Amino acid sequence: MSGFFQMLRKKKELIPLIGFMAFAAIFATSASIYFLLTKKDVVLNKSWNPEPWENIDPSKPQKLITINQKWKPVEELQKVKSLTK
Repeated sequence: MSGFFQMLRKKKELIPLIGFMAFAAIFATSASIYFLLTKKDVVLNKSWNPEPWENIDPSKPQKLITINQKWKPVEELQKVKSLTK
């Protein structure tokens, strides 16, 4: 580990690169954990809930940013659902 810090002392131009890479890694990890814990369509155990998309509220946006989302049920899909259940 001391060799790493010695290299950084010699090549100071690597410090911002390492900082940005650390920030990106932390952001990616925290976003993954956030989606895993808060989104209903992310599933770890498929035997518990094999079709998680059936339980999602369509009026609630599932994206990080949703602009002018208007949801209308598809008539054909509703007919197929009613026939299969």
